[in-house]
Amino acid sequence: MPESKETRERILQIASIIIEELKLEEITPESFDPDLDLVDELGVDSMDLATVALVLQDEYGVFIDEDDYPKLKTVRLIAEYLQSRLQGRKGKDA
Repeated sequence: MPESKETRERILQIASIIIEELKLEEITPESFDPDLDLVDELGVDSMDLATVALVLQDEYGVFIDEDDYPKLKTVRLIAEYLQSRLQGRKGKDA
């Protein structure tokens, strides 16, 4: 299923946050593979992942449970996770 424009924009925004927080050089959000395993292929450690999660919480206004960190292995999975959190929040606000 092709990703929506909203999903693509969220993936680019998450990639941008990861690039900035982890100080990755020579990578742009557009060239960042959304299916790259952040831990196994990029070498992101638990502290870096926690930092990224905190920035994402602030950026999107959602809570990311520490128990969910292991699920956040790729930019695409992070985008899907955030989307589900945002939809859940909208349901509570209604």
